[in-house]
Amino acid sequence: MLNDKSILITGGTGSFGNAFTRYVLENYNPRKIIIYSRDEFKQLIMRDNFKEYDSKLRFFIGDVRDKERLARALEGVDYCVHAAALKQVPACEYNPAEAIKTNINGAQNVIDASLDMGVKKVVALSTDKAVNPVNLYGGTKLVSDKLFIAANAYAGTKDICFSIVRYGNVAGSRGSVIPIFHRIIQSGGTELPITDYRMTRFWISIRQGVELVVKALEESKGGETFISKIPSFKVTDLAQAMLPGCKMPETGIRVGEKLHEVMVAVEDAPNTYEYDKHFIVYPQMVWSEHRRAVPTGKRVPEGFSYSSGSNSEWLGVEEIRELLKNVTLE
Repeated sequence: MLNDKSILITGGTGSFGNAFTRYVLENYNPRKIIIYSRDEFKQLIMRDNFKEYDSKLRFFIGDVRDKERLARALEGVDYCVHAAALKQVPACEYNPAEAIKTNINGAQNVIDASLDMGVKKVVALSTDKAVNPVNLYGGTKLVSDKLFIAANAYAGTKDICFSIVRYGNVAGSRGSVIPIFHRIIQSGGTELPITDYRMTRFWISIRQGVELVVKALEESKGGETFISKIPSFKVTDLAQAMLPGCKMPETGIRVGEKLHEVMVAVEDAPNTYEYDKHFIVYPQMVWSEHRRAVPTGKRVPEGFSYSSGSNSEWLGVEEIRELLKNVTLE
């Protein structure tokens, strides 16, 4: 599927971009991978980390806010993976206009440039925070998701489709709870603060996120949202796995924070189908017969939602401790 293909990754120097690039280069023979991002220093580091693949990589400095630059970078590209976003909840709350420019206007620029330059498939990364959003970051990503799904209506006779991949914080990613606990432990702390004892999260590795994007590139017809089946854990169990026997003072839930991560809302259940290792939320609209995605899975029951709080698969303290051995902190 990815052999002899040209692939562009927006926000390509991030953790996802690095992992996706490594996965593709080790498992396929792409014609080239274009890393599109605005940080020249991160590009320098990434180029050094992938120097054995230098002939396959291209580094474009550019911002998703700049449609002309995007169009230049997307010339001759087969597949685009859109990972660029402002993701930190507090930063988005304090800088709402900037979050809108990148997460919403940038998404529209990716769509327009992809349509204009003949890209075949576009997969955009979403987040659990886009489901029933309670903060600006989630709100901007909800709009972004809607834009990418609706973009299929503007494809016309062009051979292009747009789809979404949704998952929560990757284990060990910046701003998530694991590196926060790790810093406390490294500094000699004996207590790990818990905002709310009821809090749960999904556990997903960066490799699982990458594999889901590859699945979307291989299988999408247009408008689908792909969601991995992954286990849940209690944040209190994570604390005990990282620092056994520690005290866990409850500090109160933060602004914009949810008790549980939700990947599929109850309102999406009528269009959601279950597969062996994932769910797919299918679009409500059909733009043309050749873009119709025909479900082959099992329709989820009425009232279904996929939440870390009501999940059927859970990690215990010992299982979390084993998984932590393979977590890379950002």
